[in-house]
Amino acid sequence: MRKLGWLSVLTAAVALSIYTSAPVSGQQQQQAASQQASSQQTLPRPYGTPPPMVITAFGGKPVTYKAPRTPWGDPDLQGVWSSDDMEGVGIGVQQGGGRGRGGPGAPPAPQAAPAAAPAGPPPLYRTDEEMEARRKQVSTQANNRDTNPTGTFRNDYARRAFPQTRLVVDPPDGRVPNVLPGARIMPRGTNGTGPLNSWLDFPLYERCITRGIGGSVLRVIYGNGNQIVQGPGVVAFSYEMLPDTRIFHLDGRPHVNQKIGMYLGDSTARWDGEELVVETTNLTDQTAFGVNGLGTQHSKAMKITERFRRVADDIIQYQATWDDPLTYLTPFTVSFPLTPLDGGVLLPYECHSGNKAIEMSLAAERDEDRTMAEAAAKGIKRERRAINQTGGVQGPAAGRGAADGGAAGRGGRGGAADTGAEAEK
Repeated sequence: MRKLGWLSVLTAAVALSIYTSAPVSGQQQQQAASQQASSQQTLPRPYGTPPPMVITAFGGKPVTYKAPRTPWGDPDLQGVWSSDDMEGVGIGVQQGGGRGRGGPGAPPAPQAAPAAAPAGPPPLYRTDEEMEARRKQVSTQANNRDTNPTGTFRNDYARRAFPQTRLVVDPPDGRVPNVLPGARIMPRGTNGTGPLNSWLDFPLYERCITRGIGGSVLRVIYGNGNQIVQGPGVVAFSYEMLPDTRIFHLDGRPHVNQKIGMYLGDSTARWDGEELVVETTNLTDQTAFGVNGLGTQHSKAMKITERFRRVADDIIQYQATWDDPLTYLTPFTVSFPLTPLDGGVLLPYECHSGNKAIEMSLAAERDEDRTMAEAAAKGIKRERRAINQTGGVQGPAAGRGAADGGAAGRGGRGGAADTGAEAEK
C-alpha cells in the first residue's frame, strides 16, 4: 500500500508537470529546435500572444481618430485600399545589418571606413530630415512617372511618404526570425533554375491558384488593390491580383474542423474597439509569407492574427502576426498603412488554372531535353539553356516577376518588387 501511495504521488507530480509545461500551438517542437539553433532575438514573444497594433502611419504618434460608423454601428472600413505607398520600404532588416530602408537586397552604400555597430535595434521610423527627403523623392518620382510613361503597361507607384523604414514591427530588431530545420521553400517555376518536371515545380502564383494571405497584401509592382465590403455581422476582404475574397464572420462561430485545410484558411473576427481583429487557422502547408506568395512555406500549424483600424479618412492601418512554431523560431508581425487605390476599382486579373502557361513551359523543357540528347549523341557539348532564356538571349521571365523600376503607373504607384526569397532577410 505504501508503494502504491508513492506511485500515485509520483504519477500526479508527473501529470502536473506535463500540464503546466504543455506547449501552446506546438511550443514543444519550437523549444527543441531552439536548443539547436542560435536565436538572434532578445526576449522573444511567446507563441499565441500577438502584440497590440503598432500604428506606423504617423511615426508612432498617438491616434485619437474615430472611424465613421456603418448604419448598424460598426467602424466603417469600406473602400478600395492599396499598399502602393509602401514602395521602397523593405519587409525587414537584413540579417547582416542595415536600417532596412531601401528594401531587402539593396547593396550597401560605399563608405571610407567600417561603420560602428549600432547601439540598439535599427530605428523603425525616419528622422525629420530623412522624412523630408523621402517626401521630395516620392513627389518627384510620381510626377516624372505621371508625365513620362514608358509604355502602355504602367506599373503602380507611391504618391505618399510614410515615416516607417520597414514593415516588421515585432521582433523589435526588425528581422524576420530564422526558420527551423526542415523548412520548405515555395518552388520558383519560370523564375527559378529548374528542373521543371511537373506542375508541382511551379508556385501557386504561376498556377493561377493564389498568392496566399501574406503574398496578396504585400506590395509588388502592380495589382495591389484590396477592397473591403461590410454587412451586419460580416466583412468581405478582396484582393486584386488572383482575385481571392475572404469572408470574416463576426457572430462568434468557432473555427471549422481542424482536419479541413484551405489555402486562405478559416477566419473568425471580432471588434476590439476601433479595431477589426481577424484570426485565421485551418491553413494548408502550401502557401508562404513572401511577396507574391514566394519564400518559406509555413506549416499547417500557422495561425495569422490580422488587425484593421481606420486611423484617418484615407488611411487604414493593417497589421498581421505570423505565428507558426513548426516553421519560424519566433512569431513575427508586420504593420503598414493602406491608402485609397487610384481609380478606386479593382482591375480584372485574367489568370486561371486552365491557361496554357504551365503546359507550354513543361513542353519547352521537354524540347530542351531532346535537344540536349541529340547534341550529346553527336558528341557536341552544349550547356542547357536557362528556363527563362528565349531565342538564345538571356532575359527576365515574361509577365509576372519582370520588374520595370522606371515604368510609369496606373495613375498611381510602382517600382521594383521585393522577392519571396528576400523576405526571409
